Amino acid sequence: MANTYIEYSFKIKPSQPGTEILIAELGYVGFESFVENEEGVSAYIQKKEWHPGILEDIDILKSAEFKIEYSYSEIEQVNWNEEWERNFTPIEVDGKCLVRAPFHEAGNLDYEIVIMPKMSFGTGHHETTFMMLQYILENDFQEKTVLDMGCGTGVLAILAEMRGAKKLDAIDIDEWCYENSLENIKANTCENISVFQGDATLLGGKKYDVIIANINRNILLQDMEVYKNSLNSKGELYVSGFYIEDLPIIRETCNNLGLTFVDNKERNRWVAAKFVAG
Repeated sequence: MANTYIEYSFKIKPSQPGTEILIAELGYVGFESFVENEEGVSAYIQKKEWHPGILEDIDILKSAEFKIEYSYSEIEQVNWNEEWERNFTPIEVDGKCLVRAPFHEAGNLDYEIVIMPKMSFGTGHHETTFMMLQYILENDFQEKTVLDMGCGTGVLAILAEMRGAKKLDAIDIDEWCYENSLENIKANTCENISVFQGDATLLGGKKYDVIIANINRNILLQDMEVYKNSLNSKGELYVSGFYIEDLPIIRETCNNLGLTFVDNKERNRWVAAKFVAG
């Protein structure tokens, strides 16, 4: 059943990382759906969850680093499933993997992932998710233990299990993503993925052969030491969610922690990179 929503339209300069930060902060106060555009983002909250002071604790709106203008209005009832059916097209990765919604026709590739994103990040459309899917296709995951940090829809963990990973943890701080990952894991009949809601504080004492972290520059830098300490010897770290200009500081931080840079991918200025532990 469709619900009545309040729609906020934000214009943000600079749009990145402003849009990423704003979406994260809005998620904490109850906004559940986001549609990015060239100028910024449209954000949606159910009318029953909204109040006039909903933006009082959004810190980025008070920051001198960003210029943010916004307006809001009540909109007609929106059925998000119908919106996705209208706008979500299947994604093909390197002729090997198809990411599609349940209402799309099945393909004939090596791997097929069914995702009902419900506005969670991670359909394969974004450059960072696409490149991380490429890395999973190109590398050996057979019998590996894997962490998908900032899992979004769970799509990366799902492909990693399809590629042979034996035990996987998928973590996201957002409740919407947590619930959506559970749904998508069930839809793809995955058996080896455990989903948790939280952040890097959940990693204490855990060890993995592979860590996949598709988040953003600031969180990656903040939690990089935790990731390093959670890798087994010769473990692999795949990171994304940042621009090509940020690669030097990511590499420097990893190098200082004893992580060796292997290579990187670039797609429309977005970057994914691979590191290996000593």
